[in-house]
Amino acid sequence: MSPKEYDALLAEQAGGCAICGAISDVAKHLAVDHCHTTGAVRGILCGPCNRVLGMVGDDPARLEKAAAYLRR
Repeated sequence: MSPKEYDALLAEQAGGCAICGAISDVAKHLAVDHCHTTGAVRGILCGPCNRVLGMVGDDPARLEKAAAYLRR
């Protein structure tokens, strides 16, 4: 991803993390998230949101179960 593509995607995301919306004053604190199978870029994430996806193996069902657990 070129710096121009990064800036355009970040602008589409209102300047923050695609998941939580956190805005970093230092761009390097935001990571380019991608599918590990296809390599396709999904968005730009803050460190904590990026790590969460990695910890659950990019499994939406596992994240949904975690959300349900937190709502109990």
